[in-house]
Amino acid sequence: MTHPQIATRAVWLEARLKLLEQEKAMTRQRDVLSAERRALPWVRIDTAYEFETETGTATLAALFGNHSQLIIYHFMFGPQWEEGCKSCSYWADGFNGLEPHFNNRDIAFVAISRAPMKMILPFKKRMGWDFNWVSSHENTFNADFHVSFGSDHQPEDPIYYNFQKDTFYPMDEAHGTSVFARDGDGQVYHTYSTYGRGLDINNPAYSYIDLTPKGRNELPQGNPMEWVRHHDRYQNSDE
Repeated sequence: MTHPQIATRAVWLEARLKLLEQEKAMTRQRDVLSAERRALPWVRIDTAYEFETETGTATLAALFGNHSQLIIYHFMFGPQWEEGCKSCSYWADGFNGLEPHFNNRDIAFVAISRAPMKMILPFKKRMGWDFNWVSSHENTFNADFHVSFGSDHQPEDPIYYNFQKDTFYPMDEAHGTSVFARDGDGQVYHTYSTYGRGLDINNPAYSYIDLTPKGRNELPQGNPMEWVRHHDRYQNSDE
């Protein structure tokens, strides 16, 4: 952290009010972007995906429950991994408690991973999470939405990710969020997806950390999230 400027309350307030105007402008711009996001065209989903759940199998349409909108978090957890991704877990720590609020807005929420349920459930219990989490182990859902690249994927293999061809990703699984809608006839449509840093806005920890003087304080090169751990693996409160 650079040495801070020490000022009187009056000087601080003047600087704060200038920043407030920028914050308000960003909020208004976000409202514009949100409206444009809602106005995107929909893509019909015709693939008959079936997912493994805690109680059996379910179609993509069934994941909506009695709601017309569905948010899916693509959780990085491959069938050959020992545990779920620590960065995805950093996001998932903010998922508990969202369901009642989502449901009130006609939204269902589910995380989906390629790992089978026999791997997902123990990890979910270890982390203390209660959100819905299902497996796409037996279908092509993750590959179709460009967040799984095959268990034999190597970092030097070019892939399609974040709407870009011939890009590179160090792991065989990637994270993202996709949104779906279901019409009155039960037909499902894909309405939106975001990947990479597009998910930052959905991370409450980052949102609060960004308010502090040190900010994220992450590595300028390499993996900026190297510091992140599963929440039961931090050594002490200072890490």
